[in-house]
Amino acid sequence: MANVIHTLKDDWSISATVAGFLAVLISYAGPLIIFFQAAQAAQVSETMMASWIWGVSIGAAVSGIYLSIKYKTPIITAWSAPGTALLVTVFPNMSINEAIAAYIVSAIVIFLVGATGSFDKILRWIPNGIAAGMMAGILFQFGLELFVATNTMPFIVFSMLGCYLVAKRFSPRYTMIWVLLCGVILSVLLGKMNPVDIDLALTIPTVIWPEWTWNAVFNLAIPLILVSLTGQFLPGMAILNLNGYDTPAKPIVSITSLASLAVACVGGITIVLAAITAALCTGKDAHELKEKRYIAGVANGIFYLLGGLLAGSIVMIFSLLPKELVAALAGLALIGAISTNITIAMKDDSQRDAALITFLATASGMSFLGLSSVFWGILIGMIAYYVLSKKRLLPLFS
Repeated sequence: MANVIHTLKDDWSISATVAGFLAVLISYAGPLIIFFQAAQAAQVSETMMASWIWGVSIGAAVSGIYLSIKYKTPIITAWSAPGTALLVTVFPNMSINEAIAAYIVSAIVIFLVGATGSFDKILRWIPNGIAAGMMAGILFQFGLELFVATNTMPFIVFSMLGCYLVAKRFSPRYTMIWVLLCGVILSVLLGKMNPVDIDLALTIPTVIWPEWTWNAVFNLAIPLILVSLTGQFLPGMAILNLNGYDTPAKPIVSITSLASLAVACVGGITIVLAAITAALCTGKDAHELKEKRYIAGVANGIFYLLGGLLAGSIVMIFSLLPKELVAALAGLALIGAISTNITIAMKDDSQRDAALITFLATASGMSFLGLSSVFWGILIGMIAYYVLSKKRLLPLFS
């Protein structure tokens, strides 16, 4: 332990610390907004919401610090942003207790995927276009809500959109921070902020007992597993590899799934390998020397730890924001993800039709036999893919 502390002290740098802090700040300014939309749909209390944030923050903190130190690699962990988007589609038709059961099921399955080394095999079985079509369908509603919000707060929402475009052009790394500041300042000046008493205090998580149902498995657990593997671990590993880190996927998937299991019963959704914010900590901006960038992963974990301990205060701060501002923030934060997934879905000619069918079915909001559009989207899309792909059907009839 003494050697570890000594090494951390020698390798510590301001640039890596700033990179880790920005990654956490962007996560709280962007993906966390989706949590609040899910909480509104589920009609949970502020205390319960604070417990959710405590869970994802502590889970990401512990797994990120451990993995970064052990492998001397900036391994940035976070909660599943696309998984959180799923919650908005299942609430209030699913209870909180059922959602917790789905978290546990997904954590166990992802752990088995990691521990057995099946990660690459599963990803080969699920075509990229189908997975991307499902993700685009899930996120599509968030993009629409951005413009729906103009019905009641046109000036603030259009100003945030303008700020997004300008920031994306001149300061892309900090785009969402500028957009958040723009929305908050305008809301304050126009008197649109909600009255909330803010009290800084340590958060005590709330235990939520799981309730296992087939509804939870099919409508949340299975889609959560798919979006976590394809939407988080896959691009996250790609970012690490592109920056010269050859850390195997097996321990990363295994450790984060154990962290997911540990925080599930306090409302913590699946802990995964970060993708978007990981780029802040794996490049030269974190440190010129590749072998010292792991400090960004450690710093990221420390800031998540602080955020988790003060989760109740974070909830109260975000409760100040009008719901239209929250919807606009979520929509703008996910534009990049929507664009990326649509591009991937339409890229391969052999998958295009099936991917489009997946997207339309998922985005439709259909409900059949008690199962959500997310489940039917991936199922219908997979069937379409294998039916339309002649080469894959030939062995079945030979």
